[in-house]
Order: sequence, then structure tokens, then C-alpha cells
Amino acid sequence: MPEDSLPVHVNRGELHAVEVPDRFEADGSFDVAVINHGQSVHVHLHLDDDLSEIATIEASNHFVDGESQRAVRVNVHSAGEATGTLKIAAAYGAETRYVTVRITEPEETQQTVEVDESLSQPQPREPDSDRESGGIATVVDSPEVVVLVLGALALAAAAVLAMVLDDVVIVGGALAVLVGVLVAVYIVLTG
Repeated sequence: MPEDSLPVHVNRGELHAVEVPDRFEADGSFDVAVINHGQSVHVHLHLDDDLSEIATIEASNHFVDGESQRAVRVNVHSAGEATGTLKIAAAYGAETRYVTVRITEPEETQQTVEVDESLSQPQPREPDSDRESGGIATVVDSPEVVVLVLGALALAAAAVLAMVLDDVVIVGGALAVLVGVLVAVYIVLTG
């Protein structure tokens, strides 16, 4: 079974000692968990050519404080399988170990969606909040009201112009607007 973290113990038995498993398997990106049991140390990580084709390490040299842990991410960026060697060196090469790393294809999990009988029943619709509150959506949704409002505005504008300018052509235009508004009101009320 693939794991998600490769444990690397340094300075556990003696100064600069590196303890790692012989083999490691992962089905995607994983962490190298460097656990320092002693003094501060530099740890160098290197993927061989086979692993480098599908994976990368964020940086090769890592400083690990004394009595602490540090996770270094190995990012698998390509699909496929690969087996290669991860080189782990402590204290600038004073101690070096190699781990055989196998990267496998992730197991495909079949995801299913359960559907019950309630899905086939019509669902109640929630009322539109603008319609409930008598908002602007109600006015726009009923064209009759829009026609009446625009007709009243046009009639008012024509009446004001007819009174102010006192011109026969404008009075005739105002009467034409009045007839148009009356026809629109009749159509809205009977339609």
C-alpha cells in the first residue's frame, strides 16, 4: 500500500547518521519527513534520472534545526509509473543513503451518486424575493404598467409644451399623443 510520507532519521544513533527504509512506494506526490534527533544538520536530497522524469523536489539542500522535523515535498507532475533512487546525504555528504522509490498510478476509485425517489418529484419553487416585496422586478414583468406609465409621461410632456408654446402644431401633436395613450389603455384593459 502506498504511503504519503518517507521517514528519514538523522543524528539518531550517532552524529550525521542517516536512517531510511530500503524501499518506498507512493501513488502520487509525497513528503520526505526529515526527523533530526541531534544537532542542526544540512540534508541533501536528489532524485535520479528515472524519478526526475515524473517528479521534482522543491529544493535539494535543506537545513534542519536540532531536535526538529522538516517535511520536503516531492511533487509528481506526470502520470505514469517510475522506479528510481532517492539519494539522501547529511552534513555535506558525511553520510549518504539511497532509497528505492516506486511511484505507481493512483488506484481509481469509482464514485457513485445515489439517487432516491424524491429526485423524480417536482420540487417546490421558492418565490422570487422581488415579486414578494413588490420591487421593480414586478413592474418590469408586467408590460401593461410600463405602457401606462410611459403614456402618462408622454401625455404630460405634450400638455406642458402645448400650454407653454401655444402653437397649433404642438396642440395637434399633444392630441395625437392623447389618442395614442387612450388606445394603449384600451388595449391593455381589454387584452
